[in-house]
Amino acid sequence: MRLAVLALTLVSIAIPLRSQENEGPPTNPKAQKTFQEAEQYLHRHMYDAALDGFKKADKQNGGHCLACQKKMVQYGIQIHEWKTAEAGALEMISEARAPKETALAHYEFGAVLLSEGVDKHKDEIFSRAHEEMTAALALLPNFSEAVYGDGLVLAHLKQDDAAKGRFQKFVELRTKDSPVRQRALRYIDQPELARARMAPPFEVTTVSGEKISLDGLQGRVVLIDFWATWCGPCRAALPHVREIAKKFQGQPLVVLSISVDSDESKWREFIAKNEMTWLQYFDGGFTGPVAKAFGVQAIPNTFTIDADGVLQDEHIGDAAIEGKLKKLVKRAQELQVAQKPSGE
Repeated sequence: MRLAVLALTLVSIAIPLRSQENEGPPTNPKAQKTFQEAEQYLHRHMYDAALDGFKKADKQNGGHCLACQKKMVQYGIQIHEWKTAEAGALEMISEARAPKETALAHYEFGAVLLSEGVDKHKDEIFSRAHEEMTAALALLPNFSEAVYGDGLVLAHLKQDDAAKGRFQKFVELRTKDSPVRQRALRYIDQPELARARMAPPFEVTTVSGEKISLDGLQGRVVLIDFWATWCGPCRAALPHVREIAKKFQGQPLVVLSISVDSDESKWREFIAKNEMTWLQYFDGGFTGPVAKAFGVQAIPNTFTIDADGVLQDEHIGDAAIEGKLKKLVKRAQELQVAQKPSGE
């Protein structure tokens, strides 16, 4: 299982790295070649080699390659190479000139430190993250990602009242249809959830036209099944997923199958032919927004999320998960009873 890796990945997903107007690719010919080689390593999922390449390209470019530094941050976080991720973020700060660029750079450094703090469980790292988010907000007070990120940092520092204030401001800055806004509203009510291993927020429209969001399913257990029509093991696991959907029908459990197919018409034909009547969503490949958010790289891949939205389990391949689901559903039922007004 990759839960420890995923728990960290979700932090950077929740506060996505912002694109800058000029990504600053390398100008030195040697650096350009090294950068291209590093990107090839990425396509082959050789992240360590890719990260080394981006570091080398940045050095060859005299430390003036913003694109290299952003890759150092992104993949340094992904593979827990904190020294490299911090170095990339610090270079971005030193290279920034305009207030907006400087705010973005401080935010990126804060995102690195937040992820590192989650990984290492050290308050001093969270304190440094708070300093960076504060520096970003001093330059851009309505920088919504930094507002949200600082809320997460303060929650990890167990400064819940201050965290609630940040999440409240984020809610005011974001539109009502934002999935992350829904998540922030939950954190205002339950700031302890901001310290939990929460599944990433998302909103999708299913094949039947139903719009659902993860936080809108609060109070129910959610089983997410990533699959594809071309995947033999996925087709073999299909009867098991169907059985789960049928077995827990009428109970506080939602089964959502998310396809990483690239051909939507074939997907639609397949789910109709195989009477896949539970919730179905087409994500368009491994780079689709939901698959990317969950870090899916192999299928079938299932994620079990409890009634609070906390990630409880992950499996690659078909697995016996009914026992876990039964326990989580029982707890969801108990919560529903406890939340009912007296007299009902």
